[in-house]
Amino acid sequence: MKLQHALLSLASLLLLQVSATAQPPQGDGLFDVDNEIISRSISEENPTGEPGEGGKAASQIGVGRKGAPRFELKAGETHQLCDIEGSGTIRHIWMTGTWGRSREIPMLRSVVIRGYWDGQEHPSIECPIGDFMGSAHAKSVAYQSAVHSTGEKEAFNFWLPMPFTKRARFTLTNEGDKDCTVYYQIDYTLNEDHSDTVGRLHTNFRRANPTTMKEDFELMPKRTGKGRFIGSVMGIRTLHPGWWGEGEVKVYMDGDDEYPTICGTGSEDYVGLSYGIQNTTHMYHGCSLLEKSKEKFEQLDIPKNEKVNVPMSYISMYRWHLPDPIYWKKECRVTIQQIGCCYYERDDDWTTASFWYEPVPSEPLGPFPSEEERTADLKPLLNP
Repeated sequence: MKLQHALLSLASLLLLQVSATAQPPQGDGLFDVDNEIISRSISEENPTGEPGEGGKAASQIGVGRKGAPRFELKAGETHQLCDIEGSGTIRHIWMTGTWGRSREIPMLRSVVIRGYWDGQEHPSIECPIGDFMGSAHAKSVAYQSAVHSTGEKEAFNFWLPMPFTKRARFTLTNEGDKDCTVYYQIDYTLNEDHSDTVGRLHTNFRRANPTTMKEDFELMPKRTGKGRFIGSVMGIRTLHPGWWGEGEVKVYMDGDDEYPTICGTGSEDYVGLSYGIQNTTHMYHGCSLLEKSKEKFEQLDIPKNEKVNVPMSYISMYRWHLPDPIYWKKECRVTIQQIGCCYYERDDDWTTASFWYEPVPSEPLGPFPSEEERTADLKPLLNP
């Protein structure tokens, strides 16, 4: 009988541990109401998030009747999404707009979101809104992952928690030449006891069009100090026929020089797939976009050293290191190779929006591609 009780106790303990790991990323107990945490939300209906200040704008049917559900983001303008003081956590961002409706203009690459933590002057988040919200190539498709959930008509949801200790400020800038309409809501909590060394979310956008032959594309350029790599949304536009994804992901950390500590086996393997890429999405890994252009383009078949006319492929894939964390203590750099099958070096058009946590003050993110560089060569996908 004692053995039976012991086994039941062990089973109960294991069940509790599994339940704990299954909690949302922010780790809040669903039933813990005995705390000092305050819930707030910012939108155009309550741009400061202050208590009792929502829904005061008037429409043609009266005050508080959908008076300010959106704002107009003119070409060249910057709109402040939020400026929050205190210690808290941004828990969720929802956003939609008219930026994905045009088949001529890749506005999801033209509009840029920037985030600033705790008074730091340079942004810790700087990314085109489409890539930040999980959609590469300025094309939104409906799918769900642990970080993003996207509707069929450019409805974006972002779920990574974003802690801050003194201040959180976000802006949205339209760097294109066409106006757009934006709807948004930022849900956050205050009165949280974060330490000064808590990791703040950082997001870096990079594009190499094309990549440099035999030079691995950096998903995350070198960062120093402590941190945790969360993952990436990667976009690939093929510039040569044949299979492009034999390249390995490499994580250089804490003194690694020529060779990394973490090394994968292939590009599709890194996003949890195999034997080529398939349009398959899961919580922590997958491919959300896999399309070919209807038009054919002259490309060099590298192994045969001859030019052929073939469509370009556009791929958007992602990988989230949430149950399998990648921590570093002193420094870290993450790269991916451009290798074809079987085997040869190649160059393609690669983009990445990479996400990680590190304390502030933190180093600047590095050069940000111009609007022209970000939006180039996307029309064959958007307007085939």
